[in-house]
Amino acid sequence: MSMGAFYNIMLGYFFGFALGVGCALAVFYAIYSGGYRKAVEHSLLERKPKGYLDAVAAAKRRAEKEKGTQTI
Repeated sequence: MSMGAFYNIMLGYFFGFALGVGCALAVFYAIYSGGYRKAVEHSLLERKPKGYLDAVAAAKRRAEKEKGTQTI
């Protein structure tokens, strides 16, 4: 295998894998931060949406359940 082929393989690896994974992570972060921002907006509303109230109730139930199963 010549050095030219090696360079082409390394460039393909870098652009295909390294940048591809980086782009995927950037998309995941954008989705996550958008959801977080929306949750903060909902928490500041005077009248809370039903989905927000359901999520808060589920989180409280989960916290109570975890508190009951913890052993010291």
